[in-house]
Amino acid sequence: MVRLLIFLAALALVAGGLTWLANNPGVVDVTWRGEQYEVSLLFGLGAVLALGIAIAIVWGLLRFVFRIPSLVSVGAQSRRREKGFQALSRGMLAVGAGDARGAAKHAYDASRLIGHEPMTKLLQAQSAQLAGDRARAVAAYNAMLDHHETQGIGLRGLHIEARRAGDHAAALQYAMRAQARAPAAWAGQAVLDDRTRRGDWAGALATVDSNAGARLIDKPTANRWRAVIKTAMAEEAMERDPKAALVLAQEACKLAPTLVPAAAISGRLTAQAGDYRRASRMLEAAYAQTPHPDLAAAYLRVRHGDSTEDRLTRARTLARSAPHDPESLLTVGRAALDARNVSAARAAIAPLIASDSSNGRPTRRVCLLMADIEETEGNHGAVREWLGRAARAPRDKAWVADGVISDRWAPVSPSGTLDGFVWRTPDERIAAPTESVTPPPPPPPPEAIAAPVPAPAITPAPEAIRSEPGQAPTIVPAPRSGVIIDPASMAPDDPGPEEREAKRRGFRLYANE
Repeated sequence: MVRLLIFLAALALVAGGLTWLANNPGVVDVTWRGEQYEVSLLFGLGAVLALGIAIAIVWGLLRFVFRIPSLVSVGAQSRRREKGFQALSRGMLAVGAGDARGAAKHAYDASRLIGHEPMTKLLQAQSAQLAGDRARAVAAYNAMLDHHETQGIGLRGLHIEARRAGDHAAALQYAMRAQARAPAAWAGQAVLDDRTRRGDWAGALATVDSNAGARLIDKPTANRWRAVIKTAMAEEAMERDPKAALVLAQEACKLAPTLVPAAAISGRLTAQAGDYRRASRMLEAAYAQTPHPDLAAAYLRVRHGDSTEDRLTRARTLARSAPHDPESLLTVGRAALDARNVSAARAAIAPLIASDSSNGRPTRRVCLLMADIEETEGNHGAVREWLGRAARAPRDKAWVADGVISDRWAPVSPSGTLDGFVWRTPDERIAAPTESVTPPPPPPPPEAIAAPVPAPAITPAPEAIRSEPGQAPTIVPAPRSGVIIDPASMAPDDPGPEEREAKRRGFRLYANE
């Protein structure tokens, strides 16, 4: 709309100017080679305008003629660039599809056509990785370090190659260089993994703080990792410096209230300091959120001088925090058994054995507790039964990480992941497929039963009679357990079922020739 208004305004100005010139005519005198020419003003202006247009056309033609070589060169470069980007695109698609040969071919074409492009170097490195050529991949990533745009990609690629080669020191150096250049999530995580793997908890805590400050991790994750690291530090300092360990455990509880090891350490150290009431409240609050045997054990032993009856009372008090959790029932049952109150122990774990709970399959701890109860009462047969059921019972909850089941918590999993252990029920093993049993053959039809085939005559005898035409019969002693088969009752070269059965039993058969 604005352009239209501008065009209309310009058109109005031109029309107004021409109208003014028409209303105010003038004469233009032109002297050319001693002769004088007089033309009107409008004609003179038109001639000047036409001359300007002609000059512009001629200049444009001359300029085009002189630019033909450069235009040809630009066109060739444009086509070369277009082919290079096509090769680059196809190479990236080949890398994504896992086509090592195609990726290498397109990487060569792209480097030949547009070798100065950063993506070309990345394609060369990835095609080398796909082909398993580590030396070529490392060379490509090293070449990326010479350009500012590709330094981050080069450092990350070198870090990955160093980890694949098992050179963790070099991998850490590349990650630290990348972190110093520009904070990246992978670099910060790599540095953190190295710190935690080596047990450098102070360095790990500083790394978490720097990653959180650079917003590479969110705030809940940062707080959780800080709590895990401080819990690990508290575990190491429990023996040599209980006060510092208590401070660290309390800070970890504030950062992650559901972290069971931090709450257990804080409760134990608070009880050791003599503040039994505060320790009990702390453990009760943590147990209400996450029922755990470590919390129950710490709660029952807040005061070391308590009797077994006192611990049973404390177990029942703790169970009120999570009355329907199996851990509460097991805690009360074990405390009752320690107090020699067998009836209370049976009543406590009865819901865990009933058919309407646990799908009729009590867990391993329940079976072992029942075996202890039966052993206390002297029922040795029941003890063997419950021990046998415990061998086949489902697993109880445990600390699980990377497929490893542990009874104790650890801040780092076997693969080096911080906060990798999770309190959950381990996965059950898949049983081996049982062999299929072939069903028995169907019974014969009634008509086959109605007309049985006559069986051949079988005559057991200690001796066999052999005779030749025109000779007296000869008595041949038969072997032990031998039988004589009448050949007249059998078809030639067709052993009957009785003969096959006799052979299966090991009898030696004799027949008249």
